[in-house]
Parts: sequence; C-alpha cells; structure tokens
Amino acid sequence: MAAVYEVRETISGFLTGDALEQLAGFLANVHYADLAEALVAFDLDKQLTIFRIIDNAKAAQVLFELERDQIAPLLKGLGDQHLAQIFREMSTDDAADLIGDIPEDEQEHYLSLMSRSDAEDVQELLEYGEETAGGIMATEFVAINKEMTTEEAIEVLRRTARQAETVYYVYVVNDQEQLVGVISLRELITAPPGARIKDVMRTNVISVNLHTDQEEVARVVKKYDFLVIPVVDDDGVLLGIVTVDDVLDVIEEEATEDFLSLANVHREGQYLEMNDIQRAVLRLPWLIALLFGALLAGSVIQFFEGTLESVVALAFFLPVMAGGPGNVATQTLAVVVRGLATGEVTSQQALLVMLREMRVGLIVGVVCGSVLALIAFFWQGSSTLGVVVGLSLACSMILATALGSLLPLIINRIGVDPALASGPFITTLMDVTSMLIYFSVASVLLLNYLR
Repeated sequence: MAAVYEVRETISGFLTGDALEQLAGFLANVHYADLAEALVAFDLDKQLTIFRIIDNAKAAQVLFELERDQIAPLLKGLGDQHLAQIFREMSTDDAADLIGDIPEDEQEHYLSLMSRSDAEDVQELLEYGEETAGGIMATEFVAINKEMTTEEAIEVLRRTARQAETVYYVYVVNDQEQLVGVISLRELITAPPGARIKDVMRTNVISVNLHTDQEEVARVVKKYDFLVIPVVDDDGVLLGIVTVDDVLDVIEEEATEDFLSLANVHREGQYLEMNDIQRAVLRLPWLIALLFGALLAGSVIQFFEGTLESVVALAFFLPVMAGGPGNVATQTLAVVVRGLATGEVTSQQALLVMLREMRVGLIVGVVCGSVLALIAFFWQGSSTLGVVVGLSLACSMILATALGSLLPLIINRIGVDPALASGPFITTLMDVTSMLIYFSVASVLLLNYLR
C-alpha cells in the first residue's frame, strides 16, 4: 500500500508542476497494477492525461485492471483513434471481458475500432457462456503441426510468439486443427535437429471443453499445477488457452460469490459498488423470510409454555440452546460448501461426509452437553435439570452437523449452487429444531421427576 501511495504522490507532483516529460519517464517504470490502483485518486482529466502519456501496451493492462464503473468515462474521453491503438495491444480475452460489461448498444462501436480478425475473435468469445472455459480463454496461442520438424517449429515460434498470450507450452495439432500433443519450449529447443514433432511430443494432453464451467477449469489447473491449459471444442479442435492469471481471477470471483451467497446476498458484479439502498434491497427479502422462521421457533416455545412455567430455570438456558447448535451447523455448512467448491467433496460421498460430520458432532455435543449439565447441576442442585440441558444440547448439536452437511449436498445434487444453503437459513432451522428437542426432553423428564 505504501508503494501505491508513493506512486500517487509522485504522479500528483509531476502533474502539478506540469512536468509531463519527467512523468512519462516515471510511469514507464511503474507496474501497471500499482498504476491502476493509484489512478482512482485523480479526476477524469488527469486520468486521461496519464493514459495519453503511457505506452499503449501498458494502457491496455491498466484499463483492464480498473473497476468496470471507471472504464466507461475513460473510453469516451480517450477517443476512437487512441482506443483503437490500445485495443490492438490488448489480448482478446481481456478485450472480451471489458466489452462484455459495456451496454450491448455500444459494443458494436468498440468492436469496429479493432482489426477485423481481433473483432471476430472477441465477438466469438462474447457468444460463449460468461462463466465457461470458452468465455475466459485467450485465442492468441502458438500451435504447430505434428508433421513439422523441430527447426520448422522453432521458425513458427519466431514469427508468432510475440502475439501469443504465452509460450510456456507449444500445442501440436493435426491437419484438422485437432489437439493431438504438447511440447514444452525446453523440450522443443533440446530436441534432435530434424526430428519430427510427432516423434518428440507428449500425447497425453489434458484439456478442457469450451463449455466447461470456469470453476472446473480452475480445479484442473490447480490439480495439475498448470500455467496454462488448452481449450477444445466437441470435435477436439484447439480453440484457445486459459492462463493461470485468468484462473486466479476466477478463484477470486467464485470465492466472493460463495461468501455473498452464504449471507443470502446474490448479485452479478461487485456488491460493494452498489449504493446503500440497493444493498439493503438485496438483503431484506431473505431477512424478512427468516423473521418468520424465528417466529416459528417462538411458537414452539409457546406450545411448551406450561413446561416453562413449571420450571422457570429452563429459560436461563434458552440462548445456549438456540445459539450452540446454530453455530455448529454453520461451521459444518462452511466446511462442506468449501469442499464442494474445491472438488474435495462430491455428491457421491454424501453419506460418508454426513456420517463423518455426525461423528464430530457427537464428540462436540457430548463435551458441550457435559459442561452445560455440570453448570445446571451446580447452579440449581438438580441432576435431572443437568441431564435435560446436557442431553438436549448434545442431541441438537448432532442433528446440526447432520443438517449442516446434508443440506448443501442435496442442493448440489439437484444442480443448484450449494452456497444457497446459507448460514442464516441453517441457523433459523436449528433454532426451531433445538427448541423442539429442548422442550420435548424437558417435558418428558422434568415434569415427571421434578414436580
């Protein structure tokens, strides 16, 4: 953060002194990510001045790093001629992401500023699902024919590598452009002169289909420690690549989406960019629905009003009975949702996962129930009261782990985001069930033995 502050102050000093030549020299050595973060402190006129000073390649990187609501005024202010030069330096996947957030009636104009081939690539990417491999892939990659010799392949690299997104791997295709192999840059350079690519390439290529969900793409890249993964269509034709920087963006995006979903806050885009009323409107429907759930828990207490009047000490433990199982359920929910998101837990493992979590719930429930039972015994001098509160808490916690693990697994099985099994929902559910267990046990034991 200090570096960004220093960048911001240095830029401000140069702009104040109208020292644009010195500013250009300084900006040439500033990382584009730091520059993008520092840029938000300046008004639009100063931002445009900075964009006109930096080279087009860095301008493309900075533009993509900015929040989407900052981009629209910059696009208009830079002018078509300058924008055309910036788009020329921007990778197609970045351009597609940027233009995809622009209103549809304006997209055609910005596509017209690109070269015909780039515009066609971007248009094609825009047609793929936004959260699929096709939607996040780049179409700039190096591919060589399997019949080439190593010298011919290296010559192709010399001609095309500058435009490629990355050249860590060189993909091998047949005459139908189908992916048939891969060879690393090191393997290509060290291969015997005159050797055919088909004889030195690796044929066990791991790829993803263009319709593969971006979360699955991220899991594959993580599993195999790839820097880049190829994207193919249903016929195996190589269409593009997904690089690790795009995967990191996907991981951040999906994690943010899941955390917001856990709070029953759902919205495409940046939640924090919304105004107060918009954020409140997103939360209110769920919170109002959960109010009725809380009223249901209250009706359970009212149903056992006679039990509560007979043993007033039961009221002292109500907060524990409501909060403890809800906390356990939320913990279990978080563990299972994370496991589903990372692929560590599958729907086929539902029973095993639930049983393992219930064993944990049994241990936690017995320990917490024993502690609460001792507190009740020493406070009221009643072993029966201790048994009631201890047994109720233990049973509620075991049930909490079962529901906390089973609910997201069921939702995931039917094809819905498991994060929808949110913390507030499971907590309210446990309020109802724990009250029911508590007063049922109290009615059976206390009223029979204490009255």
